[in-house]
This record gives sequence, structure tokens and C-alpha cells, in this order.
Amino acid sequence: MAKDKTPITAAIRLLKQCKSEFTPHLYSYEARGGTTVSARELGVDEHQVIKTLVMEDEQHNPLIVLMHGDQEVSTKELARTVGVKSITPCNPNIALKHTGYQIGGTSPFATRKTMPVYMEATITALPSIYLNGGKRGFLVSMSPQVVIGLLQPMMVEVGIRK
Repeated sequence: MAKDKTPITAAIRLLKQCKSEFTPHLYSYEARGGTTVSARELGVDEHQVIKTLVMEDEQHNPLIVLMHGDQEVSTKELARTVGVKSITPCNPNIALKHTGYQIGGTSPFATRKTMPVYMEATITALPSIYLNGGKRGFLVSMSPQVVIGLLQPMMVEVGIRK
């Protein structure tokens, strides 16, 4: 059972410091459950739950991709869009070094290393989205415009239905 107290993570500190509007949501985390579990636990459409994916190009330069929970990233299309040879998911230990967050608790906010952020363009059409708040079993809901204001992501169209 999730506790009622909102965790204070680096992401939450940043959101509060920037006076960003958000609502915290705790849920019972399940290992390897992903957005399917968080959407079910919070009673929302998985399309509104946004994954924070840490990837890297062939030169091992890290980047973040924000993608709908019910979609996957076409790494080929992303590489083409970004202008690199290839993009692959980061090894979990490397992702932890770049972000400071564990897999399953990776927030796009207040990462240890500043990285370029790419956001699936269709996310902007949603009235509110759910992103990781920096801890497993903890999401924050907010307007996509808040995310755009804070992260200045490049909009891309690289989503593929699962």
C-alpha cells in the first residue's frame, strides 16, 4: 500500500522552485509493470502516462525521450530526425549515472546531467499528462505546457503503437 506523504525528490524540488502546477500521485509500484501498472493503479488511460526514456547515440551521448505509455519509440526514425547514425536505450546503470534516478523512477526533471529532451508531438494535444516524479510508484500530473516550459523539448514524431 502506498503511503500518503508526497516524496521530496530532486524533480519535486525543481517543480516547487519553478512554481509549476502539478498534482502528486502515489501508487503501488510493481517491478517491470511499467505504464500499464501505473495507469491501472491511477485509473487513467495509458496514453496519458508518459515514459521518460534515457537513450544514447552511437557516440554514447545521452538523451531523453518522452513517449506515450502505450507506444514505443522508433529509434531509427528518431536517429534520422536527430541527425545521428543510431540511437539505442541506455544501459540501466549508465542511465542512473546520467539522471540520478533508478529505472522505474526516472523523471525528466532535475536530472544529474543536462541532456537534450525529445517529446512525442502528440503529447501536447492531451489536457494533462502523468510523468514520473523521481521515485518508483510516484507520478505527477500536469499540463504538457508546463513540461514544455521547463524542459524546452524538441518535438518529434517517432511513436509506434505497441
